[in-house]
Formats: sequence, C-alpha cells, structure tokens
Amino acid sequence: MRKAITPKSIEAIKPGTSRREIPDPSLAGLYLVVQPTGAKSWALRYRYAGKPKKLTLGKWPLLGLADARVAATEAIEKVELGADPGAAKKQAKAERLDAQISERDKIKTLVGQYAKRHLAKLKSGDDVKAQFDRHILPHWEDRDIHEITRRDVIDLLDGLADSGRIATANRVRVYLSHFFGWCVGRDILALSPVHGVKPVGKEPSRERVLTDAEIRLFWRACDDLGFPWGALGKTLLLTGQRLREVAGMRDAEISGVVWQMAPDRTKNGRAHAVPLSGAVSDVLSGVERVEDANGKKRGYLFTTTGETPLSGFFKGRNHIAERMVKIASNDAGVTVEIPHWTFHDLRRTAATGMARLGVPVRVTEAVLNHVSGTAAGIVSVYQRHDYADEKRVALEAWADSVIDLVDDRRDHMGRIGDGA
Repeated sequence: MRKAITPKSIEAIKPGTSRREIPDPSLAGLYLVVQPTGAKSWALRYRYAGKPKKLTLGKWPLLGLADARVAATEAIEKVELGADPGAAKKQAKAERLDAQISERDKIKTLVGQYAKRHLAKLKSGDDVKAQFDRHILPHWEDRDIHEITRRDVIDLLDGLADSGRIATANRVRVYLSHFFGWCVGRDILALSPVHGVKPVGKEPSRERVLTDAEIRLFWRACDDLGFPWGALGKTLLLTGQRLREVAGMRDAEISGVVWQMAPDRTKNGRAHAVPLSGAVSDVLSGVERVEDANGKKRGYLFTTTGETPLSGFFKGRNHIAERMVKIASNDAGVTVEIPHWTFHDLRRTAATGMARLGVPVRVTEAVLNHVSGTAAGIVSVYQRHDYADEKRVALEAWADSVIDLVDDRRDHMGRIGDGA
C-alpha cells in the first residue's frame, strides 16, 4: 500500500532529472506533478466520452493538499454529471482573455493611454483631453476601436456641426486624427478612420466683442459670484491675457506690480511681462490663497484644491453668463437674451477697448503677447524694445475705462448685443 501524501512529505520530495507524477492514494486520479526545476503542481487524470483527459488544478503550495483534493472531487462530480471540467476551464480562460482584449481595445482605455503617454507632454494636453471627455467619450467610450469607421467619425462631426458648433467639429476632427494616428503608430490600427474625412465647413471668423452694457452686466455678475469665477473673469477682462495663462497664475510670478510669465507658461513660448493695473491688483489682493491637502499654500491664485489651477472653464463661463441674464432680466422686468460669448472674447474686448482709447496696434500686440501682425517677420528679429512703459499706460487706461464704465449705470454707452 502506498504511503499517504502529507504536506510534510510533499515538501521533502526532491526533483529528479525528468518530470514525475506522484499519485495520491486517497483519491484516484489526483497526481502531484514534480518538474526537474523543482516546481510542483496538482493535476487530475480522468476519462470523458471514452477518452483520457488531464486537468491542471493549480500550483503547490498556492493550492494545498486539502484544497487540491476538494478541487479534484468537484471535477470528478462534473464528469459523473456528464460535463467535461477541462473543456469548461478552457472556455472560462478564453472568455477571460476575450474580456481582457476587449477592455484593452476600448476607446476609453486607449484615450486614457493617449492622454498619459502623449497629451501629458503638451501644453494644451489638458484642453485636448477635456474635448475628448466632452465630445467623444460620451458617444464611443465603450466601443472597440476596430469597430469605429469613417461613417462613425462623419456622424459625430455632423452632430456637432448641426448644433451650430462648426469650429468645435473641425477641432474635434483634428484631435481624432492625431489620436488615431497615434494608434496606427503603436500598431493598434492599420488605418485611421479619419483618413479622407474633410472639415465639416468653413469656420466663421470670431468677432464677438462685449458691448459697454454687457461689460457692466459681466462685472456685476462677477461681483455676485465672487471667487473663483468672478475674480478670474475680472482678471481676464482687465489684463487681456489668455485663459489658461491667467488660470495658472501664481504668487511667485508676481513681483510688485508686474506679472512675469516664463516661456513655458505662454502659448507662443516667449517670456511675457504683464503690468498689473491698480484695478487688477485690487482684484488679486482680494483672492484668499487656498491650502492643499497637506495644509501648504502652493501659490496658485485661482484654485479650489490648492494643488492645481482652476479648471472646468466651460461650466465657469456658463455660471457668469447665466448670472448676467438674470441680472439683465431683473433690471428690465422681462426676459433678456444675451448673445453667446466666450472667455476668449474678453481678450478681444480688451484689445478693442485699448484701440478705442487710441493705444497703438504695436503696443496692444505687446500687451497680448502676439507674434503675428506688426510683431512678425523682420520686426520680431530686430525690434527688441519691450514696451514695458507703453504696456503699463495702455493697461491702466483700459482698466480705468472699465471701472468708469461699471460705476456709471446709465445706458448711454451701448446696448446688449450691439457689439460684433
């Protein structure tokens, strides 16, 4: 009679020069498999439909002796009931593999990888990821990337265009083109479904400028909302700077009455000094610094977490716009409609306002940190004057005009919607 197998005897078994199968006398068909490498595992030999079969149960010591006997007994019971436990295990393994492959190739999975491996390296990465979250993932997130066709891309873009967002549709097309191109480069796809898809239409040029009446409503709305959107909105209007640059403002960038941005903080990669008018300084001095989770202040002026700059600009703009409509409607006693505007339109409003005040175009471009127009070409190479004094005069004049405007509630300076 064979000696019973025990945990202690299993530990004592030494590997040989070839693979060995040691049967368990207490359960017919159960074997301990010992490899020449010393690895040990459990297997069950049985017959199904008249043919010999083998089922690997698990590795020892992860699967102990008692558990191996239980697993073998359950498998034998399945055979007695007419089922093949080996086939069932293979099917379950295949289903798990299919599920893994399916999850790996889902749009939401690949967009996450794209954001981590590519977008994170770009200044505009967060903005592009936000566009995926807003316009693409709600429609495609659980779809397999291999199922996305050119027709799907066209339908998505047409939907955006039909809602009046032609510019957004064209930008989404570019984002998708880059994303699918990245997937082709990583051998996920053989061909991009965006290939051959043309822009949905010609974008109308943006000319929206807030009227004087709208500026007054905007300022009152910002007063009502307070931090963070009210303070951010006022700073955008008074400085004329880009949204993400203002949102990322930190105490370390401010020296006295000058806000100095390093090249890696600006869209065009050029260092930019922005003189802070008295009105802007008043706004910023009223911003209470927010601590992060560790109780430290990282110096962000516009933040709700203390750790990262303010985000969610689409909703923030809507908060201000909705408050403007409410204020105007209450003043007029009827529902008032205000033409759509964007945060970028505040930059255009500031530039237009400075032009109205007689500020030379070159100075306005210096304020806005533009490298096009009169600042392009040979001028940008040989003209090194930084216009520091001129920029300060221009921004002070613009801020004074805004404060004078919002302090004068008379409606002789423009009506809602009169601007371009």
